[in-house]
This record gives sequence, C-alpha cells and structure tokens, in this order.
Amino acid sequence: MLHRDPVFRDQALQAPEAGAAGASGYGHTSVLLDGAVDALIQSPSGAYLDGTFGRGGHSRLILSKLSPGGRLLAVDRDPAALAAAQEIDDPRFTICPGVFAELDQHAALHGLAGELSGVLLDVGVSSPQLDDPARGFSFLRDGPLDMRMDPQSGVGAAEWLARTGEQEMARVFKVYGEERFAKRIARAIVSARQETPIARTHQLAEIVKAAHPAWEKGKHPATRVFQAIRIHLNEELEQLERALEAALQSLAPGGRLVVISFHSLEDRLVKRFIRDQARGDTHLPRGMPIREDQLNKRLKPIGKAMRPGDREVDANPRARSAVMRVAEKLA
Repeated sequence: MLHRDPVFRDQALQAPEAGAAGASGYGHTSVLLDGAVDALIQSPSGAYLDGTFGRGGHSRLILSKLSPGGRLLAVDRDPAALAAAQEIDDPRFTICPGVFAELDQHAALHGLAGELSGVLLDVGVSSPQLDDPARGFSFLRDGPLDMRMDPQSGVGAAEWLARTGEQEMARVFKVYGEERFAKRIARAIVSARQETPIARTHQLAEIVKAAHPAWEKGKHPATRVFQAIRIHLNEELEQLERALEAALQSLAPGGRLVVISFHSLEDRLVKRFIRDQARGDTHLPRGMPIREDQLNKRLKPIGKAMRPGDREVDANPRARSAVMRVAEKLA
C-alpha cells in the first residue's frame, strides 16, 4: 500500500471510469460533454477543431450536430489517441497528428486559416493515459516511469529524474506542482538515485511519501510531484499558452473558443488570456484620447466559468476539478 488512509481522493480521480474504450482498451468519459459542444457549435455547417481528441467523445458529439457541409479537424499527439481516431469513418472528419499548440498550422494546411467556427481544448492528461500502467502517469498502478503524452519523443520521467539537478528538480515541483516541500523531496530523490535508479512509479511514490512531512487529508503525498513532472515533461502550460493564441488567430469573427481545464495553473492561464484579450490594448500613453473601438479587443467572454454538476461528478469523479470557460472572437 502507498498510503495510510483507507480512501484517498486520488483513487477516485485516477480510478477507471465508465465510457467507450478506445484502441488502448482503457475507457474514457468526456467531461462537460454536452455543455462544451453546445457552447462551441453556433453553425452546424461551420468548420471546427477539437484540439485534444483523446478517445473522441467530444469529436463524436460535434459530428452528430454538424450538417453534411460541416467539417471537423481533430489534433492529438498520443499514438493511442491517433489509433482510436481511425475508428471514425466520416468524410467530414480529419485527424491531425501533432500538438495543439500548432493548431493554427493544422487549420491553415486544410484551408481554414481564420475561418474556424469554433475551437475546443480539453486540456491535461486523459483517463486512458492514467489507467494504463505502461504509460507511467499514475502511482496507483506500478509501471515504468514515463509520463510522456507522445512516448516516441522527448525525455521520459525516469531519465529526467536520473539526470536533473536537485535545484532544478525542486523548481519544477514548486512551480508546476505547487509543492510546499519541493526542496526536501528533491533532496530525497537525489539521495535515493545514488543507491539505485528510480525507474518505477511505485518506487518514486514511496520515496516522496517517506520524505513528505505533512500529508494533505485525502490526497496521496506524491500527487503534486507526479503532476509537476508530467506538466514539465510535456510542456503542458507552454503548449496551452501557444494554443490559445493559435486558436484566436484561427477563429473567424464570431467563432467560439471553449477550454476545459483541470487544475488551477491551467485555469488561471485561460482566465487571464480571455480577460486580457477582452480588455484590448491597455498599454497606451496616459491621457491619450482613444475610442472604445480603437482598443483592439479580440475576445468577448460568454457567460461565467462552468463546472460539472453533482450528477456528472458522481458518475465520473475525475470531473470534480474541471472548469470550462467560453469566449467569442470579435470582428
């Protein structure tokens, strides 16, 4: 056992859930499915982009609401997700291998630069990635430490832990995991790797557990460290920041941007982006007379942030932390 308490919140968040099984065989339930698609689609004949295909829950619902003239591009960098996308046999659908940070390039390649009616981003790690021990995302199932969304590129978690200095490791834990005891945990990892390589998820979780002096109630002490490593290795926040700007460039006037995020770092980034684009050019010389239409406002927030209801959380515990924000591109 990796924990003292009989029930940890992380078990609910990382346990298998009901839903369609993709090519990997691991089920997935799309969060805020109906609300996201309803907010996204304003024209059934429009062209849309799903920046995070996953196992296609959102994409399939989008296609069901499009007219014969509608189009949907979907992007994903996970080979398992790309394999699952091959199950969709629909001439209106195109799967694009790659990162959603480059969604503007995908749109341009298909003749849709500045013409998208909507962009949907469901960011973060997916259920099949968490549930597959071979991917190394979760400490609840022992497996090789990897954590890459695209296992064929970049550096895996085991290699990163083996070669990263204590100071940099602590920085990653602090910035991306908001871990209060980042320095202490980094020191313990560096000490442990001198004895034996850290190559397994349970192995890392045990090291963190032993080094962590104050556990949060209902949360495994390794939760923030695993989150931090995953975000850092996959450049998730940097990718999201680029994707937001790329989406804005790719949308047609009146097009919708819908973003579902799952932790505070992501949501703060999305909230700030929409707020700044809604304000327009604020860095102007003091006293300069300027009309409202000269502020170059690019987005208009649509409604308030949406969270899943109790029924959805009961059916899918991983939905608990989800936040959806919607904005519309101005002319």
